[in-house]
Amino acid sequence: MACQLIDPDARQDALTAAQRLKMARSAHAYVRGNTAQFYDWLHHLKRGHLPEGPPIWICGDCHVRNLGPLARSDGRVEIQIRDLDQTVIGNPTHDLVRLGLSLASAARGSDLPGVTTARILEQIIEGYAGAMEPDQSGEEGNEIPEEMRLVVKTATRRSWHAPVEMLDAAYWKKGCSSLGKLRYCVLLGVGDKQSELCLMDLKEAVQAAAPVDDSADMPEDQAQRVVEGARYLSPHLGERMRAIQLFGRSIFIRELLPQDLKIELETLTRKQAMNFARFLANVVGKAHARQMDTDTRSKWSKELSTARTGDLNAPSWLWSSVVDLLAIHEKAYLEHCRLYALNESD
Repeated sequence: MACQLIDPDARQDALTAAQRLKMARSAHAYVRGNTAQFYDWLHHLKRGHLPEGPPIWICGDCHVRNLGPLARSDGRVEIQIRDLDQTVIGNPTHDLVRLGLSLASAARGSDLPGVTTARILEQIIEGYAGAMEPDQSGEEGNEIPEEMRLVVKTATRRSWHAPVEMLDAAYWKKGCSSLGKLRYCVLLGVGDKQSELCLMDLKEAVQAAAPVDDSADMPEDQAQRVVEGARYLSPHLGERMRAIQLFGRSIFIRELLPQDLKIELETLTRKQAMNFARFLANVVGKAHARQMDTDTRSKWSKELSTARTGDLNAPSWLWSSVVDLLAIHEKAYLEHCRLYALNESD
C-alpha cells in the first residue's frame, strides 16, 4: 500500500492527531506521553517529600520504554537508558518515582492486584540499592529476567541488510511525547561505492521540563545537554551521538544500530512485573552509581533505606508518590479519552 504523503504545512496537525491517538490507547501509554503532568507534580511538591539525592545526571523521563537493549560500536549489547531528551543534572529520586509510576501503570493495565504494585515498588528499591554496592557499579551484575533475555537475544541477532542504490532522508513520525518536534531519518553510504550503510536519527532538542538542581552546571545548548547526559548515563549511546545546528535549531544526531530496541510491556504476570522492576531499577541505579564515588554511593543507599514500613520494604515516600501520581494520571487519562471520543464524533 502506498504511503500517504502529508504536506509540510499540515504536518503539525497530523502529528498532534497521532499523539492523541497513541495516548488514548491505554493508561500506560498516556503516562508515557504526558510527561508534563509528571513534571508539574514534581514542581509543586513540598521540599522534603522526596529524599534529596546527590546532584547527578538523571534520565528525567525514566519510564519503561525509555530503557532497552543498546549496542556499543563493537556490537556488544546491554540494557541501558535509551532516551535522554529530558536528561538534566537533578535529584536521582525523580527517576525512581517515574519508573515506579510507569511500572505501576503497566501492572494496572495487566489487571494485577494492588498488592503487586506494592511489591513492584519494593523490588525497585532493592534493585536500585543493589547497584550502589561497590562491586555492582560496573556493567555486570543482577541477573537478566528470562523475558528480558529474549529481547537481548533478538537484538543481538539483528543486523542491517539494506541493499540500496541511492541515499535517502525522510521526516520521521516517531515517539509519543516528542511528536511535533523536528525529526529526520537519514540513510548514509560509507566507503567506496557506498559499500557500507549507516542509519542516522536527527532529533530536535528543546528545553527540558525536568527539574534541575540549583547548583547544576549544564551546557546551554539543548542538544549538547542531551549528548552530555547520554555520555554519563548510557555510554553505549553517548559514544555515537553528536550535537549540531540545523535550520537554526538545536539537533542531536545519533547512529541507529539494528540492536537498539524498545521494551514492550503489553501484559505482565505478577512474577514478570516484579522481575522487571528489580532489573530495570538496577539498570538505572548503575547509570547513577557510575557518577558517584564509593562514599557518596554508601550515603545515598542508606538514605534510600529510611522510611520503610513494616513488612512492605518500599519506602513510604515512594509508595505515596506513585499512588498520588496514579490517581492524577487515571483521571487525566479518562478525560483525555472523553475529549478524544468527542473530537472523533465531530
